[in-house]
Amino acid sequence: MNEILWIGFALLDLSLVLVVYKFFGKTGLFGLIVFNLILCNIQVLKTIELFGMTTTLGNILYASVFLSTDLLSEFHGKKEAQKAVFLGFMILVMAVVYMQLALMFKPSADDFVQPHLEVIFGFLPRLALGSLCAYLLSQLHDVYVFHKLKEKFGDRHLWLRNNASTLLSQLLDSAVFCFVALWGVFPFDIWVEIFFTTYLFKVIVAVMDTPFIYLARRIRCRA
Repeated sequence: MNEILWIGFALLDLSLVLVVYKFFGKTGLFGLIVFNLILCNIQVLKTIELFGMTTTLGNILYASVFLSTDLLSEFHGKKEAQKAVFLGFMILVMAVVYMQLALMFKPSADDFVQPHLEVIFGFLPRLALGSLCAYLLSQLHDVYVFHKLKEKFGDRHLWLRNNASTLLSQLLDSAVFCFVALWGVFPFDIWVEIFFTTYLFKVIVAVMDTPFIYLARRIRCRA
């Protein structure tokens, strides 16, 4: 069931990117990037088995962040895409800080939520740092490569801009996150396996999003 759920979840999330873009334009994409970033950093704590491999659940939502950034790059320009990246980074930092402050409050005697919040939001500083560094570097790289390819090919080869920028940036993201957050935590062979599976499933979703960026051309909202 995990494989069917995973594919269905990916298709649902990518479809909803288009729905949000259709009705809310670039403002909707800004909101969606922030929303998905917060959720995927919670979902990444859950590990699942897919096709005989262990991976994290957050890969789907994180991959659709790249689709949203590419839509902004393609239809609204480099500056808007970069603005969305920095907005996402700022909100992610705020979410981490605010939840750490929330955990500092002494719970009442009847409170039952504190231990669960500590498990979910008690991020190790190294994990949070790895996630933030990986996000900022990979997203800025994605915007840079996307526009370099657009300068070279013009409006042709949208599939190439979308896939090349995303796949290279996802590789950078996985490498930075796994190195900063996990290097030395696991034996080297386990570290390599985590890095490989993390990138592999991001690649699958990245390839799946190609038809969706072409559909976006048809439903483009100019708001």
